[in-house]
Amino acid sequence: MGPARANPAGASGTEVPTRMPAPFAIDGRAIGPGQPTYIIAELSANHGQQYEAAVRIVEEAAKAGADAVKLQTYRPDTITIRSDAPPFRNLEGGLWAGKTLYDLYLEAYMPWEWTPRLMGLCAELGMDCFSSPFDFSAVTFLEGLGVPAFKVASFELVDIPLIARMAATGKPMIMSTGMADEAEIDEAVGAARDAGATQLALLKCTSAYPSPPEAVNLRTIPAMEARWGLPVGLSDHTTGETVPVAAVALGACIVEKHMTFSRADATADAAFSLEPEGFRAMVDAVRVTERALGAVRFEPDPQEIPSRAFRRSLFVIEDVKAGEPLTPANVRSIRPANGLHTRHYEEVLGRRAARDIERATPLSWDLLEDRNG
Repeated sequence: MGPARANPAGASGTEVPTRMPAPFAIDGRAIGPGQPTYIIAELSANHGQQYEAAVRIVEEAAKAGADAVKLQTYRPDTITIRSDAPPFRNLEGGLWAGKTLYDLYLEAYMPWEWTPRLMGLCAELGMDCFSSPFDFSAVTFLEGLGVPAFKVASFELVDIPLIARMAATGKPMIMSTGMADEAEIDEAVGAARDAGATQLALLKCTSAYPSPPEAVNLRTIPAMEARWGLPVGLSDHTTGETVPVAAVALGACIVEKHMTFSRADATADAAFSLEPEGFRAMVDAVRVTERALGAVRFEPDPQEIPSRAFRRSLFVIEDVKAGEPLTPANVRSIRPANGLHTRHYEEVLGRRAARDIERATPLSWDLLEDRNG
């Protein structure tokens, strides 16, 4: 989570070559084009500093079909300082308006001692568990616990020393890009690679809480994949399930979404989090979308073959006596497909019947007199 900020608009318009994303995996699971979408339930501040609430959300995430749970590892003193000076107060009008940064993070942070227990619970439930570290001590702490990956939060994308410290561990890194311009993403990716990171993924993100759908700009996802040659997903702060599903249709291979047990709980992030039922609906819709995307195909699917029998063809639609000409009044293109192809319609008009033809007879060449007869 972070303080409410405006999302900068604009795009560079730079044309970049298309290329396949570099390989990326978390704990042996391949993530990228052609793979099932990797769905992350973001716990964030929705635990309300109650361990039982955190456990309940993790359990519901597993039931809803999440692949991973993501935590945040900071303390108020590691992410900011205690100050009431204007720069340390949230902007007016947002979810956290009027609070100092320190007070917001004091309310929202997760006690670090929960981390190994929640990681163990996730393992029991078949999910990965990793975190966003917000300073060097958090990186060291998480590395000691053997987390399978690191997440760089959008607000930390400009903390180059922190990115380098994560990269030096050699662990896969997922980097959110909220608020960033192209040059800032270049710098962050370059810093990670220079420090030893070999597995990187990016998340399109809009750092507004909640995000209006029109601010998300999902068409950026395939452009990011082409520009940086990395797997790209979505970190979503809209209030529903639709935007992540649309992102998958546009090529997102990771979806990160905040999850809470109930939006009625007065936690800092509840307003833009999904409850268990909504999270399950999102997961189900993503899986349907994956199946529907399929592959590029310019031929009938096997499922369609039976339907071909009911396409249009030429039929005699009124009784025709031998020697009578075929006209628009007695020959039409109709369903089903038993007769001559419709491309022959103009060709058969004016031809004479070789014998009596009953109504509802599929037209065939043997029913017509030879043109030279």
